[in-house]
Amino acid sequence: MLAGGVFLTLAAAAFGEFRNFHPSTISRGVWFSLLYLIVAGSIIGFTAYVWLLHHESPTKVGTYAYVNPVVAVLIGYFLGGEPLALRTIAGTALILISVIAITTMPAKKPAQESVLPEVQEVVGS
Repeated sequence: MLAGGVFLTLAAAAFGEFRNFHPSTISRGVWFSLLYLIVAGSIIGFTAYVWLLHHESPTKVGTYAYVNPVVAVLIGYFLGGEPLALRTIAGTALILISVIAITTMPAKKPAQESVLPEVQEVVGS
């Protein structure tokens, strides 16, 4: 992520994206929001993801991709004053039902293939 950010910044500079950019025109709230996304969204989030990979199955860990949008919608509603429409609530419910189905469903174990007697004779001799 760090390399991607550096390369995108260099590309933006090469294409002249910073010509009309003045850091003083950006509000303090926006700078704090950016700092929050860097710390909580990237550093803490990635560290928690890697830790969880060592302690849970990849199927369960992968559900973060379904839960993150729900958390973002709730934070936007409670902290950002964003509207919460019926369509958003229905989508949230479907996401939560999917996560519950994924995490509570038992894992299927692959069936062991039986070796035919003819193959055993060839391999055994």
